[in-house]
Amino acid sequence: MSETTVERTPEAVAGDAPLLEVTGVRKSFRAGRGRLTALDGVDLRLGRGETLGLVGESGCGKSTLARVLLRLERPDAGTVRFAGTDPFALRGKELLAWRRRVQMVFQDPFASLNVRMTAADLIGEPWRTHRDVQPTAQARQRRVRELLDLVGLRESDAHRYPNEFSGGQRQRIGIARALALEPDLIVCDEPVSALDLSVQAQVLNLLADLQQRLGVSYVFISHDLSVVRHVADRVSVMYLGKVIEHGRTEDVFDRPLHPYTAALMSAAPTLDVSGAAGEDREIALRGEIPSPFDLPSGCRFRTRCWQATELCAQQAPPVAARAGTGGDGPTRSRAGDGTGPGYGAGEPHEGLCHFPLDAA
Repeated sequence: MSETTVERTPEAVAGDAPLLEVTGVRKSFRAGRGRLTALDGVDLRLGRGETLGLVGESGCGKSTLARVLLRLERPDAGTVRFAGTDPFALRGKELLAWRRRVQMVFQDPFASLNVRMTAADLIGEPWRTHRDVQPTAQARQRRVRELLDLVGLRESDAHRYPNEFSGGQRQRIGIARALALEPDLIVCDEPVSALDLSVQAQVLNLLADLQQRLGVSYVFISHDLSVVRHVADRVSVMYLGKVIEHGRTEDVFDRPLHPYTAALMSAAPTLDVSGAAGEDREIALRGEIPSPFDLPSGCRFRTRCWQATELCAQQAPPVAARAGTGGDGPTRSRAGDGTGPGYGAGEPHEGLCHFPLDAA
């Protein structure tokens, strides 16, 4: 990313320890009717140079989880480890140094950029706080040119204002700003949802190219399953504050364990019309999403699930696991407390369900 940066490909970082580990994170908010449960025992794991996709309906807790990862919200319980360090224990200069390592790309490129600032000012804004990164005006100007080139913009764009750019160009400025501090992790919150389809592809390809060249990791939040399938190495599916399924992208999309995941995938648009009649039909969920103020007993999804029995109301579901792509060993189910899938090396594809799909 700069003259002293060593490019790290996914192959180069594959053997490193996880960059991000989230264990049992809980977060609730006091509201007029009581307490709203936003996160309830969330577990995540992200390797260096990888992309983790977060999917789920609105209100499932994705954005709250993003705020916890960015240290904008403090969890009520559980732990967050970033390269082995608890960011919530940091203070002063240590906290300032940590904030350089985690950045964000926002959903709306029109609202996230100050219209009174030029592209150069926007990209260089983080250096006002982290003064040691680019200590001189000459260094800042040179780095702005490098970042503009890195995201596919011209050097002459440095002095233009946001209203002079298209939506895709604005998002490229947002990405350049996120890269200004050379982070290890970028949280992407619906980064292409406000863009036209053709522009979406350009921005997604840019993110993939930057990851290949720089070894940066992404937490990619999106409602668009086709986008997540294109960019993510692993996917976590959230429902009412829980991660109910996690695994390699191809496993979660092609062989979902959880009925909710299967319903999500069936509703995703597809161009494949070669299937036999009656196959791959959309699964119509019954009922409404329960209130986060009054969560169902047992399985959170049971009020909308076509497989639900009394057992689902009485007990939290265990962790059902299946060997993932490239793995070996039979599908298996082990008892759990319902807090969320684990991520051991031998359990790459897991879901919370009493009756997992296609389980043997």
